[in-house]
Amino acid sequence: MIYLSGFAPFQPTPGLALWSLVIFVLFWLIMGKYAFKPIANALKKRESDIKDSLEQAALAREEMAKLNAENEQILAEAREERGKILKEAIDAKNTIVNEAKAKAKEEASRIVTSAKLEIENERKAAMISVKNEVGTLATDIAEKIIRKQLAGDNDHESFVGNLIDEIKFN
Repeated sequence: MIYLSGFAPFQPTPGLALWSLVIFVLFWLIMGKYAFKPIANALKKRESDIKDSLEQAALAREEMAKLNAENEQILAEAREERGKILKEAIDAKNTIVNEAKAKAKEEASRIVTSAKLEIENERKAAMISVKNEVGTLATDIAEKIIRKQLAGDNDHESFVGNLIDEIKFN
């Protein structure tokens, strides 16, 4: 085997070190101009975008909190309005029912009074009719009795004539 005694893969020589340094500096400058600045600018832009997004999220949260408060207020007002409307509807219903009851009672009272009056008038008419019939019957009976008793007696005939004259004047 062959031994390489003095061989080292990297043996710094001043020329190699100088050229390595020059190439590294050029590489660093080129990278700084074309890579590092755009990367740094992109990072700054991303940072500002994230910051703006966080601020907008905070504003959106505040806006949502305001909207929720407004919604709660609107719901409370709607509930209150609903309660007022229901109360008014119940009051209107009660008023209508009470008016209907009062009108029904008044109508029933009027009908009962009218029926009583009609019954009383019918009763009076029936009584008058019965009295007339009784009077007619009594007169017929009295006439027959008087004819039988007065047939031929002059005193009785003059008495009946006087009665007839009195009846005509009344």
